[in-house]
Amino acid sequence: MNADTPLPTGTLRPLFALALPVMAEESLNLLVGYTDWYLAGHFLEGAAPKAAMGLMSYVFWILPTLFSLISIGALALVARFVGAGMRKEASHVVNQAMLLGIVAAGIGIFFFLIGGQWFVSAMQLRPEAAELALRYIRIMTPAIPAIMLEQIGSACLRGSGDAVTGLIARVVLNAVNMVLATLLVTGAGPLPKLGWDGLAIGTATAHSIGGLIILGMLLRGRNGMKLSIGWPKPNGATIRRLLRIGLPGGFDASSVVVCHLIYVSIINALGTEASAAHGLGLQIEALAYCPGSAFYVAAATMAGQSLGAGQPRQAVRSVMTATVCGVLVMSLAGLLFYFAGEQLAEFFIGRPTHLTRHAGDLLKIVACGCPALAILNVLTGGLRGSGDTRVPLAITFIGLVGIRIPLACFLAWDQIPLPFTGIALPGLGFGVDGAWLAMVVDATVRSQLALARFWQGGWMSVKV
Repeated sequence: MNADTPLPTGTLRPLFALALPVMAEESLNLLVGYTDWYLAGHFLEGAAPKAAMGLMSYVFWILPTLFSLISIGALALVARFVGAGMRKEASHVVNQAMLLGIVAAGIGIFFFLIGGQWFVSAMQLRPEAAELALRYIRIMTPAIPAIMLEQIGSACLRGSGDAVTGLIARVVLNAVNMVLATLLVTGAGPLPKLGWDGLAIGTATAHSIGGLIILGMLLRGRNGMKLSIGWPKPNGATIRRLLRIGLPGGFDASSVVVCHLIYVSIINALGTEASAAHGLGLQIEALAYCPGSAFYVAAATMAGQSLGAGQPRQAVRSVMTATVCGVLVMSLAGLLFYFAGEQLAEFFIGRPTHLTRHAGDLLKIVACGCPALAILNVLTGGLRGSGDTRVPLAITFIGLVGIRIPLACFLAWDQIPLPFTGIALPGLGFGVDGAWLAMVVDATVRSQLALARFWQGGWMSVKV
C-alpha cells in the first residue's frame, strides 16, 4: 500500500455527502435520549429515574445490535453491487436482509418478554430504579419490529449511497417523541399525566412511526432499492453471503454490548448515585459519537463501493480521509467535554448538583480519549465496509475482555471478589472515575490495533 498517495479532489465531496446526512441523523437519534433525560431531570424527582435512564441508554444500544449482523452484511453487499453497477442484485439483497430482519425481530421480542426481568436484575440496579427500567422495557418491546426496519432499511439505503432517507425518518421520529413524551410526562393539554411511563410510550410511538417511514420508502423504491410486496422467497446463496459477512461483525457488535453490560453492572454495583452519574455522562459523551458514526458509515460505504469497482487505492484514500476528519471533529468534542462538561450536565438536570459535578469529572476523563475513539470507530467502519469483519472482532475481544472489564474492576472497586472462591483481591476504589479511566485505556489500545490492520492492507483482499 502506498500511504503517501495524495488525496484526490474527488474524495472529500462524496465523503461529506455521505457523512453529513448521517451526522444529522445520528444527532437526531441522540435527541430521543436527550429528550427523555431532560424530562426525567426536570420533572421526575430522585436519583432512581436517572439511574434507570442510564440503563435505558444501553437498551437502545442493544436493540439496534440485534440487527447488526444483518445490517453490516447488507451494507457491505449493497455497496459492492452498487459500485459494480449491479443495482438489481443490490435490491435483491435488500429483500433477503429484510426477511432475516423479521426473524431477528421475533427473537428480540421473545428475549425481552421472557427475559426482561432477569436482564434488569443482572444489571444490579437498586430496586426502585430496576422497577422503572423494567416498565420502560415492557412498553418498548412491541416497537422492536419498527426498530428493525429503521436499522436494516437505513443500512441498505446507505450502502446504495442514499443517506437522506434515514435522516427524513429521524426528523419525524424526533418530532413525535418530543411532543408526545412531553405531553404524557407533564400532563399538558388533553393527555393524561403518566410520568415515567409517558417517556416510554412517547419513544415507542416515535420509533414505530420512523420504521413505517423507512418501510414506505422501500416499498415505493428508493435509489434503485425496492422492497417486494409480500413475503420474499428465501435465497440460500444470498443469505449465506449476508451471514458470512455479517456474522463476525454482528458477533463483534453483540460482544461489545455484552461486555458493556458487564461494565455497567460493575458501575451499578457502586450504588444509585454512581449509576446516575455514569448514565448522564454517557448520554453527553454520545455527542462525540455522532461524527464518529457519520464517518464510520462514510468510510464503510466508500470502501465497499471502491473495492466493488476494482479501485483499492481509492478505498485507502477514502478511509484515510474519513479517519482524519473524524479525529478532528471528535477532538473538538473532547475539548467541549473538558471545559464545559459540567455545564452540559446542568442543562439536563436544571441546576448544579453533586450529580452534575460528578458527570463533569467523568467527561474530563473521556475527553482525553476522544482522538483514539475516533480512530477506532472510523477505521472499524472502513474494515467492515470492505467485508473484513473477523479482525475487528478479535480486536474487540482483546480490548473489552482483556483490558476494560478487569481494569474497571481493579480501578473502581475496593475489593474484587473472585467467583466461586470466597477470596477477594484488593482494588484501588476510584469508583466510577476508575471505570471511565479503564474505558479510555481500552479505546487507546484498540485504536492502535485497528490502525495496524489498516496499514497491513489485508482488508482490501477479503472476498465477499
